[in-house]
Amino acid sequence: MPKPTKGPRLGGGPAHERLMLANLAAALFTHRSITTTETKAKRLRPLAERLVTFAKRGDLHARRRVASVIGDKEVVHVLFTEIAPLVADREGGYTRITKIGNRKGDNAPMAVIELVLEPVNPKPKSAKKSAAAAPAAEAAAEEAPAAEAEVEETAAADEAADAGAESQEEGAAAETAAEEAVEAPAADEAAEEKAE
Repeated sequence: MPKPTKGPRLGGGPAHERLMLANLAAALFTHRSITTTETKAKRLRPLAERLVTFAKRGDLHARRRVASVIGDKEVVHVLFTEIAPLVADREGGYTRITKIGNRKGDNAPMAVIELVLEPVNPKPKSAKKSAAAAPAAEAAAEEAPAAEAEVEETAAADEAADAGAESQEEGAAAETAAEEAVEAPAADEAAEEKAE
């Protein structure tokens, strides 16, 4: 036995449901916005978004697939030439359902389903991470040259201090050697005088 479609049958058999959804989709693409019951709007959304995805592909096979669902060639033409270019940058979410309250006669919940044709504002994939990482990366980039400059200055100062210390040690050693050299002959002369 074939598995039935999920969700409500919309008051009829499968063929009636298919034709009703096709007519709703045609009305949606013609008028860009329609008012219907919430149930019909929720059942229409996946069909309409799939048809818009076909229209974005734009090839002949996609046009024939859409024409097999919507029998009106004018509506198919509008979908492919007017609606598809407007949603070319959007990666899904071509429809919006807005609940508007209950119908006066039978108290049925009503909704407006409309095409979302506003230009899309792409957001970074991880807005929180990239927003937090960008200032941190900039701060790190600014601190890195400053830290490197400080390290270089410190290294230069250490080298200068080492060089100064070495030169002082060399100077002190030279002075000590000179003093010893002067004292050594004097000590030799004093030893000779005592020997005499």
